[in-house]
Order: sequence, then structure tokens, then C-alpha cells
Amino acid sequence: MKDFLKKDTPKTPLIQMEYESGHFLISGRSIPENSIEFYKPLFEWMDEYNTKPQSKTIFDVRLEYFNTSSSKCLVEVFRKLELLKASGHDVEVNWYYEEDDEDMQESGEDFKEVIKLPIHMHILEEEDE
Repeated sequence: MKDFLKKDTPKTPLIQMEYESGHFLISGRSIPENSIEFYKPLFEWMDEYNTKPQSKTIFDVRLEYFNTSSSKCLVEVFRKLELLKASGHDVEVNWYYEEDDEDMQESGEDFKEVIKLPIHMHILEEEDE
């Protein structure tokens, strides 16, 4: 299975899904014109990944900002990861936010309440950015 890579733009995030390591990353800003269309290839890749996943999957979220439609797409990504967890695979989500960014911190906390996955909150250190 090939890795999934979408380079970032001023309106869309970097999405990097490495199959062999089971390490996934989304970072940057997510305000695409059409979120569903933008995220559709990712959903398809994750569906394929879920048929033959690694024993451990780590998803790092390092978003600076995302709009409401992107939030709905993130929920869909988390739901696909929930399916992995429910089938006995080790899944971990790391939510990174800047110390003074209360909106991103609250978004991570909100996801923790509705998503059945371990979501670990991390304050970004300067060298992490």
C-alpha cells in the first residue's frame, strides 16, 4: 500500500499518512473551498488502510485553524480510527496546540468528549513547530 501525501497550501493542510510506520499527520490550516471534496481521497485511503492496518496507528493533529466543514471531516477521520480501535488495534491521537490558543485547545477537548479514542493533549513547544 502506498503512503498518502497532500502538500499544504495557504487554505489546506499537509496530510501525510505513512503506511509502513502507521504514523499519520495533519498540520496547518484547513479552510478548503469544498472540504468533502478535499478530504474524500483521504477517506478512501483510510478505508483501504483499515483493511490491512499496522498493529499501532498514531495520528498527530497539528492544526493552526480549521473551519466547521473541516471539523466534520475530522470527525469522519476519527470515526475511521474508532473502527480500527474497536477491531482490537492500538490507536493513539495526539492533539497539539499552542499554549495561548484556547480555541484549538477547546476543540481538542471537545473531540475527546465525543470520540472513543485516547486523545492526548500536547502544548506545542517552539522546537515542535
